[in-house]
Amino acid sequence: MQKTEVYTPKNKIRIVTAASLFDGHDAAINIMRRILQASGAEVIHLGHDRSVEEVVNCAIQEDAQAIAMTSYQGGHMEYFKYMHDLLKEKGAGHIKIFGGGGGTILPSEIEELHKYGITRIYHPDDGRSMGLQGMINDLLHKCDFPTGINLNGEVGHLLEKNWRSIASLISAAENNPDESGAEMKRVHELADKSSTPVLGITGTGGAGKSSLIDELVRRFLIDFPDKYIGVISVDPSKRKTGGALLGDRIRMNSIRNSRVFMRSLATRQSNLALSKHVSEAVSILKAAQYDLIILETSGIGQSDTEILDHSDVSLYVMTPEYGAATQLEKIDMLDFADLISLNKFDKRGAMDALRDVKKQFKRNHQLWDTDDEQIPVFGTIASQFNDPGMNNLYRAVMDKVREKTGASLESKYQVTKEMSEKIYIIPPNRTRYLSEITESNRKYALWVQQQSAVAETLYGLQIAMANLKSGKLEDKDRLIKVLQESFEQEKLNLDPKNWQLIQDWNKRRQRYKDEYYVFKVREKEIRIKTHTQSLSRTEIPKVVTPSFKSWGDILKWILTENVPGEFPYAAGIYPFKRENEDPTRMFAGEGGPERTNRRFHYVSKGMPAIRLSTAFDSVTLYGNDPAYRPDIYGKIGNSGVSICCLDDAKKLYSGFNLAAPTTSVSMTINGPAPMLLAYFMNAAIDQQCELYIREHNLKDKIEAKIKAIYKEKGVERPSYQGELPEGNDGLGLMLLGVTGDQVLPSDVYQNIKANTLQMVRGTVQADILKEDQAQNTCIFSTEFALRMMGDIQKYFIDCKVRNFYSVSISGYHIAEAGANPISQLAFTLANGFTYVEYYLSRGMHIDEFAPNLSFFFSNGVDPEYAVIGRVARRIWAKAMKLKYGANERSQMLKYHIQTSGRSLHAQEIDFNDIRTTLQALYAIYDNCNSLHTNAYDEAITTPTEESVRRAMAIQLIINKELGLAKNENTLQGSFIIEELTDLVEEAVYAEFDRITERGGVLGAMETMYQRGKIQEESLYYETLKHTGEYPIIGVNTFLSSKGSPTVLPREVIRAEKEEKEYQIEMLKNLHAFYAHKEEETLKGIQDAAVQNKNIFEKLMEAAKYCSLGQITNALFEVGGEYRRNM
Repeated sequence: MQKTEVYTPKNKIRIVTAASLFDGHDAAINIMRRILQASGAEVIHLGHDRSVEEVVNCAIQEDAQAIAMTSYQGGHMEYFKYMHDLLKEKGAGHIKIFGGGGGTILPSEIEELHKYGITRIYHPDDGRSMGLQGMINDLLHKCDFPTGINLNGEVGHLLEKNWRSIASLISAAENNPDESGAEMKRVHELADKSSTPVLGITGTGGAGKSSLIDELVRRFLIDFPDKYIGVISVDPSKRKTGGALLGDRIRMNSIRNSRVFMRSLATRQSNLALSKHVSEAVSILKAAQYDLIILETSGIGQSDTEILDHSDVSLYVMTPEYGAATQLEKIDMLDFADLISLNKFDKRGAMDALRDVKKQFKRNHQLWDTDDEQIPVFGTIASQFNDPGMNNLYRAVMDKVREKTGASLESKYQVTKEMSEKIYIIPPNRTRYLSEITESNRKYALWVQQQSAVAETLYGLQIAMANLKSGKLEDKDRLIKVLQESFEQEKLNLDPKNWQLIQDWNKRRQRYKDEYYVFKVREKEIRIKTHTQSLSRTEIPKVVTPSFKSWGDILKWILTENVPGEFPYAAGIYPFKRENEDPTRMFAGEGGPERTNRRFHYVSKGMPAIRLSTAFDSVTLYGNDPAYRPDIYGKIGNSGVSICCLDDAKKLYSGFNLAAPTTSVSMTINGPAPMLLAYFMNAAIDQQCELYIREHNLKDKIEAKIKAIYKEKGVERPSYQGELPEGNDGLGLMLLGVTGDQVLPSDVYQNIKANTLQMVRGTVQADILKEDQAQNTCIFSTEFALRMMGDIQKYFIDCKVRNFYSVSISGYHIAEAGANPISQLAFTLANGFTYVEYYLSRGMHIDEFAPNLSFFFSNGVDPEYAVIGRVARRIWAKAMKLKYGANERSQMLKYHIQTSGRSLHAQEIDFNDIRTTLQALYAIYDNCNSLHTNAYDEAITTPTEESVRRAMAIQLIINKELGLAKNENTLQGSFIIEELTDLVEEAVYAEFDRITERGGVLGAMETMYQRGKIQEESLYYETLKHTGEYPIIGVNTFLSSKGSPTVLPREVIRAEKEEKEYQIEMLKNLHAFYAHKEEETLKGIQDAAVQNKNIFEKLMEAAKYCSLGQITNALFEVGGEYRRNM
C-alpha cells in the first residue's frame, strides 16, 4: 500500500480530543490523537465521557482551532448540534468540529450534521478510502488558520475574567508577539498593579503533578468559595514533529468550575521545562485579577530551577523512587523549593525516602536544629481521595503563600497531624497471591504425574501377577509373591484416596450406562435418564466415560478431567444439564422501562425458565439522571434502557416473579451497580409485598391509602405507560410510587424482605477492575468502588443472599477492547482472585462469598475459545481447593458466555450469524452455564425483534436439533482439546507471574499494564485484518461484486421523544414527592461511608426515595470521582 504523505500545517494547530458524554469507547480517539500529534498538532486530550460544556469550555480556554470527538453510544445528533450551538453562543463559532462513530452515525445523519454546520463527520468508508493519515490530513488542512490575531478590545474584558479574551491574548503572545505588542504592554501595566501570588510547581516526569494540582485546586475551591484560580500547565513539544500532547487536563476533575481557568502550553522548543511565553500568560491572568495562579512545568531533570524565575512560592514534586540517597545531593530544587511533596507515598521505601529528603533539606538550608515535623517535606498520595498528606500539603502551601506574598488568602482548611497512609485493597504481604496460585497448581500437576506413574506401575504389576496365575511356570508362586511384595511396597507411594478412585472406577462408569443416574440432594432421590434416543433409535449417552484399562490413564483422567460435576470440573460443574432450562439468556434494553419490559415478555414467551439480561442506556451506566440538556437528552434510552429510580425497576421487571426459582435476572451495570442492585432488590421485595396484599385481600384498602398519599402531596403518581404486553399480569405495579414498608406493618414487611433476599436469583456485573482495565464506565475512585463491592458482599452474607451473584467477573469487555482469548482469560481470573483476596482481607470466609462470584466470558472463533470454560473451571477449582481450602461449592466456577461482538462486521452482515453459530457451538460443547448469542445486525444498529429471534434460534437449534449436543461431555477424549487445554492453562499461569512481577493486579493497573497489553493485541489484530493476512470472509476476502460495502440498517431503533420526556417528568415528580426524605437519606449514605459502616445497607433504604443521579453525586462527595488515565 502507498504511504500517505503527512500534511505540514502553516500554523501551530491546537486540537481538543475526547470521547462524548457517557461513552467509554476511547480506543479510536486515542489512535487519532496520536496521529494528530505525530503530524505536528498540539493535542489537548480529555479522554472519555466528556460533556459538551466541558469540551467547549476547554476549547475556548485553550483557544483551539478544532474539536475532534468520537461518539459510539448514540445521541450523536443532539451532542454535535449542541456543541455547535454552544460554541456560537460563547462567541467561539470559528472552532471547527470533527467527529466519527464507526457505523453508529448513519450517512443520512452525517449529511444532516454537515448541513447544520459540523465541519466533518468521518464514516468507516472514509477510513477505507482515505486511510487514517488521509483523514487526519483532511482535518488539519481544514483547521490550518492562525489564532491570536486581530485583537479587538480583549484587554478591556480581562477584569470580567472573560475566558475567550484571556485565551486570545495568550495565543497572541505565543503566536504573534510582534503584532500584539501594544495589547501586551497594557496587560503588563495591569499585571504590575496586581498582587496575585504565583505558585510554581515543578518535578520529575511521572511524579503525579497533574493529580496533585487537581487536589490542590479542589481544596482551594472549598476553602475559598468566592476566589478565582488560574492554572498554566506546560508540556514538552516533540523535537522531531513539533507536535505535543498536552495531557494534564485528563487527570483533573476539579477544573470543571466557573472559578477556574486553565491553559496548557507547549514548550515549542526542546530541552526546556517552560514555554518562553509563560511570563505573558502569567501576566494576563494577573491582569484579570485571578486570586491565585498555579504554574506547572513539564517534567524536569536534576539541575532545572527555571520555575523560580516565574513564581513567588515553589513546590517541588518527587517520588520515593529517586535512587540512592546521594542522588538527592544533585537535585537543585531541594536547595530552592519552599515546599516538597514526596508523592506516591504508597510506594515501597517511602518512609525511608521521607527521612532522607528531610535530612537533605535540613543540610541544604542549614536547619540542623529544626524539628523534623517543621521541615516542609510532605508525604502525599494525590491519587487517594481526601488524603491526609495532601490536606497538610495544601494548608502548608497556602500558609507559605500568605507568609511570602501577604496575599489575602487566609486558609481555614482543617487538617490533622495524620500522615499519608495507603488504603490497601490487598495487604502488602499478599501481593504474590497469583504466583502462589500458579505454584500450587503446578505442584498439583507434578503430583498427578507422579501418582499416575505409580498407578501405572501398580497396574503393570497387577497384570503380570494375573498372567502368572493363569500360566504354567513351575515357580510362579514364588514370582507372584515377589511381585505382590513389590506391589505392596509401590502402593505405599499412592495416595489412599487415589487407590479408592481406581477401585471405584468401574462402578462409577456403570452408573452412566444404567438407564438412570441416581443420586441424593438434601435426602431427596434424584433420577436422571442417562441416554436420549435419536431418530434412528440409537441410544445416545449424555455422558461418556473413557474405556481406559490402565490404572495410570484412569487416575490421570480423573485427576485432570473427571466426569461432569466432579473436581477439577473440566467438563462442567454439574453432573448433568438441567432438562427444562437451556442456558439461553434473553437480552433486552431500549427506550423506557415499559418498552424493554415488552421486549422481555416477547423473548421469554413460551420459555420454561425466565433468564432476563438487561442492557442499560449510557446515562444509567454513568450513574446519571435523565435531563433535557441536549447531550444527556440524546442518550436517554438509546442502546439500553433508561432506569433512574425504583419505580423504573418495578416497571422494567413487571409481570415476572423475581423471587420465583425459575426466574433469573442479569444486569449489565458496573460503576453505579450498587444503586441499580438496590433498586432491583427493592423491586423484588415490593413484588412479594404485593402478593401478600393480594393473598390477604388488602388490595382496595392499600390502593385507597396510596391515592390519599398522592392526593395530599399534589403530585402525579407514576404509572406503566401503554398496554401491558401478553404474559404481563401486572405483578410489581400495584406499589408504584410507594414501597411496601409505607403500606404494611413493619414486622410483616421485614419478614417479606428477609425471605425475598434469600430467594431472588440473578447476577449484577459490578466488576470495577475490568472497567478500569478495559471498558471505562468507572465513576467512583477505584478504592471506593471496591469498598462498595465488599459492602455488597458482606450484606449478602449477613442477609443469606445465596442465589444471587454479587459480581460477574467479566472478560467479555476485555475481549471487546481487543484482548486475545488467553489475555482475556488470564486477566479475568486474576481479577477474580483479587476479589477473593480483598474479601478475605475484610474478614469474610472463603465459603461465605465464593458461591456469590460468577464469571462472564466472550467467545470468538480463535482455537483457544474452544477450551476457555474448561481451563477457567480447572484453574479456579484447583486454586480454591489447594490454595484457599474452599469447599466443593466454592470450587465450582460458574460462567455466562456471550458470542463475540467484535466479530460482528458491518460488511456482509448476514455472514455474522455463521460466526455466531460457531461461537455458540464452542460454548455449548464447553458446558457454559448461560449463553447469549448476538444478533447479526448489532454491528450497525440496535437489534430488531427479527434479528433477536434469529440469534435465539441459533442456540435453540443447537440444543434441540443438533444430535451431538445431546451428549454433555462432547469435548472430552479429543487429543486437540486436551493439548489446547494444557497449553492455555500454562499460558494463563505465565501471565499470572507477569502480573505478580508488577505488584499484583492493582500494581499492574497503576502502570496500565493490562490496558497497554489489550491495546497491543487489538492493534495486532487490526493490522492483520487490514493487510489481509488474517482472512475475514466478506470483509477483506471473498467480497461481493459490489466490494462488500458497509451495510446500512433497514430499521434504526431509537428512544422516542415521549419516552424520554416521561422519564424526565416522572423524575421531577419523584424529587418533589420525596423532597422531605432526600437530604436525610443521602446524608445517611455519606455518614456510612465516612464512619466505615456498610454503605449498601444504607443504599437499600436510599433506593426507595432517591434517584440514581442524587445518590451518585452524594457518593462523589465522600468517595471521590474516578480519575481518567491517558
